[in-house]
Amino acid sequence: MVEHFAVRGGARLVGAVDVVGAKNSVLKLMAAALLAEGTTTITNCPEILDVPLMADVLRSLGCTVEVDGGTVTIDVPAEPGASADYRSVSKLRASVCVLGPLVARCRRAVVPLPGGDAIGSRPLDMHASGLRKLGATTEIEHGRVVAHAEGLRGAQIWLDFPSVGATENILMAAVLAEGTTVIDNAAREPEIVDLCTMLQQMGAKIEGSGSSTLTVHGVTGLQPTEHRVIGDRIVGATWAFAAAMTCGEVTVRGVDPHHLDLVLDKLRSAGAQTRIGAGEFTVRMDGRPRAVDFVTLPYPGFATDLQPMAIALSAVADGTSMITENVFESRFRFVDEMVRLGADARTDGHHAVVRGVERLSSAPVWASDIRAGAGLVLAGLCADGLTEVWDVEHIDRGYPRFVENLSELGADIARVSTEPDR
Repeated sequence: MVEHFAVRGGARLVGAVDVVGAKNSVLKLMAAALLAEGTTTITNCPEILDVPLMADVLRSLGCTVEVDGGTVTIDVPAEPGASADYRSVSKLRASVCVLGPLVARCRRAVVPLPGGDAIGSRPLDMHASGLRKLGATTEIEHGRVVAHAEGLRGAQIWLDFPSVGATENILMAAVLAEGTTVIDNAAREPEIVDLCTMLQQMGAKIEGSGSSTLTVHGVTGLQPTEHRVIGDRIVGATWAFAAAMTCGEVTVRGVDPHHLDLVLDKLRSAGAQTRIGAGEFTVRMDGRPRAVDFVTLPYPGFATDLQPMAIALSAVADGTSMITENVFESRFRFVDEMVRLGADARTDGHHAVVRGVERLSSAPVWASDIRAGAGLVLAGLCADGLTEVWDVEHIDRGYPRFVENLSELGADIARVSTEPDR
């Protein structure tokens, strides 16, 4: 059966929604469990497709993994395997984060080049360069990253770009390296801080968490731990945009609102009212949003994962917005689908100019990645008639209970299964 979401526009979203653990954190935390023999438990995990996919990657390395609702239990053997299964890795971009832990723990890693979303190239150059500076050799052989290390030694590492993935891989390798490693221009995302917190619980010595300079004093071994994943700021922000676009009022619980300071500031500029509480925030919009410009940048800038939501908001705003994409060059593929919904949008290089219209028009559209899919659903909430959003398996990879949460907020949305064309 083929599934799509049927979205009928016109509803005003009102109510409260709970956000669970961050997709962009839990998968890296699962990989970090490889660094210690024994049983590590991760709680507050999102029930999304990517979690069992990462579990399969870990099983291919000899781990026993149990996924029970929001809890993942990982039993790591004394000698995990060093070669990840191609079929598991090819479905999941984040699976490349096992590279650092395997080099640190096994002194060897063979990881197929990963798959994932179609949002542009995400080369592994910085991952490989950082590992080489720690003393590993890396090369690409037959579509696989192959790394070896007799022993890792601390080093001074400068990242040309604050890559989240490269920071994570280098960090997880450095915690078991001999001596001190300094990672300059490191990524500062809350998910990096979450990883540092878990590694410190396991016995790692890390300074500078949340800053652009991480100092890691290597230790000889780590211990398993239990860790609770931080709330998903991207999912939380998605609900915030949904409230603003539908002139609704939504309270988002389970995420640190300070992880969304810039997002909430942008929504206030668009005319929304916001209220901040402990582990929650509320967004209310009483009229049509005003046009606002957006520029995607590494944290604490505006997240590239929220670019589709920014374009969707701009498509129904009063005025003209410019959205600048500085992270992933193919993310503007989403704009073509927005035009199908009646958006007045043009792209030029890494800029998109969007002139808002009062109401979008329904059409069948296709999701090219997780966030594009969510953005298309939000746009469908502001369109006349019935919008069909296809390729919803992308959305399921990043948003637990997506249809259920929207329905509880008052949206007219349903998951529809049909026989595939033959």
